[in-house]
Amino acid sequence: VQLQASGGGLVHAGGSLRVSCAASGLTFINHQMGWFRQAPGKEREFVAAISWSGGSKFYADSVKGRFTISRDNAKNTVYLQMNSLKPEDTAVYYCAAQRSAGFYSGGYKLGPRYEYWGQGTQVTVSS
Repeated sequence: VQLQASGGGLVHAGGSLRVSCAASGLTFINHQMGWFRQAPGKEREFVAAISWSGGSKFYADSVKGRFTISRDNAKNTVYLQMNSLKPEDTAVYYCAAQRSAGFYSGGYKLGPRYEYWGQGTQVTVSS
């Protein structure tokens, strides 16, 4: 299984960026997908998650209204559109996949529930 994240980069505060995660080696439509991030010196934190169909989406309070998660099951890819970026959004962004039965009852935000992880892509927001 491979989750290949891409699209990170350097952007000014207030700008936008879209990161992508292409999955291979798994039945993508069977997996719920999530994005997490980790800033230097901080713990990994949940950012957003999406159900297998795309019908359910969940966001951390810190990104709600600014970030949008989506998926294209035909392309085995999940996206994270990030708008109105802030310097505190600077982090390595990781995509992850899970099939946990508890996804809808809170499992979407728990890192240990995710079976597979990508290598991460750096997002840097300058002030």
